[in-house]
Amino acid sequence: MEPFTVHTGRAVPLRRSDVDTDQIIPSDWLKRVERTGFAAGLFSEWRRQPGFVLDRPEHAGATILVAGVNFGTGSSREHAVWSLQDHGFRAVISERFADIFRGNAHNGGLLAVELAAADVEDLTAAVEADPSIEVTVDLVAREIRYGGRVVAFELDGYTRDRLLAGLDNIALTLQHGGEITQYERARPPWLPTAS
Repeated sequence: MEPFTVHTGRAVPLRRSDVDTDQIIPSDWLKRVERTGFAAGLFSEWRRQPGFVLDRPEHAGATILVAGVNFGTGSSREHAVWSLQDHGFRAVISERFADIFRGNAHNGGLLAVELAAADVEDLTAAVEADPSIEVTVDLVAREIRYGGRVVAFELDGYTRDRLLAGLDNIALTLQHGGEITQYERARPPWLPTAS
C-alpha cells in the first residue's frame, strides 16, 4: 500500500447524499478478483447521464472526491474503494461516511476525511467556482488547505500511523514475522501445521 502523507490535487464535487456502494460500483463488477480495472465501473450508471460531474473535462485527472453526506452506505464491498482508487482518487471528503466504507477505505489506503457540513459545503462551492483550484490533503498536519483556507480534521492515531507508513493488515502482520516464526518453531509437533 502506498503511504499517504500529503497530497495536492484537484477535486470533483459530487453533490449527492446517501451514495451507496452499489452506486459507487454496481454489482456486475463484483465478479473480478483483481484490485485493478474498476475505473470504468465507477458510478457507471450515473455516467450514462450526459454531463455527469465525473466526466466533465474540467475534472479530468482530479484526485480528490468531495461527496455529500453518508457516502459509502450499503453493503460492504472493497470494490467500491478499489474503483475510486483505480480512477485515481487518493482521498474522499464528506460530512459522514458509512462505518464499513470508511474502514475499507483506510484498510486499502484511500483516505476518508470527515469535515463539518459547512466546511464540506465551502469546499464544494470553491471547487464548483474554480475547478482548477488545488486542494491539499495533509495527513501529517491533519488539515485540508485550499484557496487560502485551512480546515483541520480528526483521524484516530492508529489509522493515521498506518496510512502514513503505508501498512495494510498483511504488512502489519508481517512486521512480526520473526516472532511468528519463533512461535511456530516452538509449537508442539503433534499440533496441526499449515503445510
